[in-house]
Amino acid sequence: MTIRRTRNQERILDALQNLEQAISAQDLHGAMRQDGSRIGLATVYRALEAMKLDGTVQVRTLANGEALYSLTHEDRHHLTCLRCGDSLPIEQCPVHDLEKHLNDSHHFRIFYHTLEFFGLCDKCQVVSG
Repeated sequence: MTIRRTRNQERILDALQNLEQAISAQDLHGAMRQDGSRIGLATVYRALEAMKLDGTVQVRTLANGEALYSLTHEDRHHLTCLRCGDSLPIEQCPVHDLEKHLNDSHHFRIFYHTLEFFGLCDKCQVVSG
């Protein structure tokens, strides 16, 4: 299945490919504007939403409600501190077998999954203790 992309979607994909970490739509818009693009913020949001729905882009929502976008390369897993917002990646994934089962048993096309644990990091436990 070939996905037809708009020019703005292609520009956003190019910008995301040059990033090493997920980014908010506002920060992506700002970075693209700094690079000379005249793209509007609403266009960035629409393009990210369309690419999320076709599985090209994944979104991760932080504890503060901020959405971070990245290309869908691999599943993401994190420990996220509710106080300072630090987020530590988790390498192992306990749900890959479940994902395959759900995909097969429900004929549900899964693009990616996220696993997020929320709590307090070592530094913030000391502050609150």
